[in-house]
Amino acid sequence: MNKAVFLDRDGNIIHDPGYLSDLKKFRFYKNSVKGLKLLQDSGFKLVVLTNQSGVARGFYGEDFVKATHKYMSGLLEKQGVKIDAYYYCPHHVDASVERYKKDCECRKPKTGMIDMAVKKFKIDLKKSWSIGDKLTDVKLGKNAGTKTALVLTGKGKKQERKIDAKTKPDIVSANLYSAAKKITAGLKSEAK
Repeated sequence: MNKAVFLDRDGNIIHDPGYLSDLKKFRFYKNSVKGLKLLQDSGFKLVVLTNQSGVARGFYGEDFVKATHKYMSGLLEKQGVKIDAYYYCPHHVDASVERYKKDCECRKPKTGMIDMAVKKFKIDLKKSWSIGDKLTDVKLGKNAGTKTALVLTGKGKKQERKIDAKTKPDIVSANLYSAAKKITAGLKSEAK
């Protein structure tokens, strides 16, 4: 069985300009690539899970989402990081593009995207983590049975104020790199 880190994309790995629809606006957070490398080097599969309601709202198509992930992978590979899989949800109940208008199982915090990754990579959810800048990422992890981390980049600082008993993450970190350091430090102490 493999262990994985399920990573939100916008506001966690890269800056969230609000419906990223132009690769000129694509920017990694400082040290987010170092965080991904640390997790990868600690034996985690890296799986990006992203809600992309911009598709449902007609702001961009699925081809752009796929092109963004290809572009991101190319940049990461140059720094020794491999994303094992990307999953995205193009649906929304308030979609303006009719074919994407639905209450699906893949939109976070539902676990459809994690379920696909578990099946493909034989992932042990108890040894896995979910990291993101929104409480929906924390709820996703809780729903799936992973440990959870909320980062304070993106929408994280506003979301942190809304934490309650049901959405309390295992860790809160300044950013992805800080979360990765805490997670990997925990692995080292478990091995002792």
